[in-house]
Amino acid sequence: MYSSNSSQEPPNNGTPGPFDGPQWPHQAPRGMYLSVAVLMGIVVVSASVVNGLVIMVSIRYKKLQSPLNYILVNLAVADLLVTLCGSSVSFSNNINGFFVFGKQMCELEGFMVSLTGIVGLWSLAILAFERYVVVCRPLGDFRFQHRHAVSGCAFTWSWSLLWTTPPLMGWNSYVPEGLRTSCGPNWYTGGSSNNSYILALFVTCFVMPLSLILFSYTNLLMTLRAAAAQQQESDTTQQAEREVTRMVIAMVMAFLICWLPYTTFALVVATNKDIAIQPALASLPSYFAKTATVYNPIIYVFMNKQVREKAIS
Repeated sequence: MYSSNSSQEPPNNGTPGPFDGPQWPHQAPRGMYLSVAVLMGIVVVSASVVNGLVIMVSIRYKKLQSPLNYILVNLAVADLLVTLCGSSVSFSNNINGFFVFGKQMCELEGFMVSLTGIVGLWSLAILAFERYVVVCRPLGDFRFQHRHAVSGCAFTWSWSLLWTTPPLMGWNSYVPEGLRTSCGPNWYTGGSSNNSYILALFVTCFVMPLSLILFSYTNLLMTLRAAAAQQQESDTTQQAEREVTRMVIAMVMAFLICWLPYTTFALVVATNKDIAIQPALASLPSYFAKTATVYNPIIYVFMNKQVREKAIS
C-alpha cells in the first residue's frame, strides 16, 4: 500500500528510492508503468499536434490575431509547455519505471508542470470572463482592446508564478508522486506548512477560477436566453442560444473532470496523512489532468468557427 510519505523516503522493504531504479513490482506491476507510458505517449503526440496547430494558425492568419483570441493562444502555449515539460518526461520515466533524471530535474518538472498547468487553468477562467464582458456588457460601452488582452495573459503567468514559486523557497516542496515517475507539490507528508500551502493553492488556483467560470458563463447564458426569448421567431437566435449552452456545459464539465479529481485527492491526502492509497490510484489524478492538454484546444479553440476553418484550409 501507498503511505503518505512513501514518495520521498525509500521504505525499509528493499524498494529502490524514486531516483535509484525501477519501482516495479514494489509500487505496481511493470505493465502498469508501460500502460501509463502508452497513455503519455498518446498525449505527447496529440497535444503537440493540436496545440502547435493552434499557435501556427494564429501566427499565420492576421484575422485570428484579435484581442479576444490572445487568451486562446496563451492557453495553447501553456498546454504545449505542460506537454513538453511534463508529459514527455513522464513518458520516459514510465518506460524506465522510475524518475531517471534525478532530484533536481524532479523539482524543475514539478515546478514547470504546476506553473504552466495553473496558467492553462486560469486562462480558461479569463477566457470565460472576457466573453462575459463582451457579451453581457457589464461595463457599458467598454471596448475590449489589445492592452486588455495582454493584461489578461500577463495575469495568468504572474499569478501562477506567485503560487508555484513558494515550494522552491521552502513552503512545501516538489517531490515524486504516486508511481514515482512524475513530480508535483508535496501533498503527502502533512504538517502545518505543507497543509497551509495546499489549502492556499486549492483556494487560489481551483476555487477562484472555477467560481469565475461559473459566474461568467451563468450570466452569459442568462443574457443569451433573454435575447432568444425576445426574438422567438428568429431561428438564428434560438440556434445560437442552444449552441452556446452546449458549449458552456462542455467547458464546465471538462474543467471539473480534469481538475476535480486532482484537487480532491490532494486535499484528502493532505488532511489524512496516515491514509494508505495504492500508488497507481495516487497517480491517476495527475496523469488524468495532463490529458487536458489534448481536449482543451478541441473544446475551446476548434469549436471557434474562425480557427477551425483556417486550420482545415
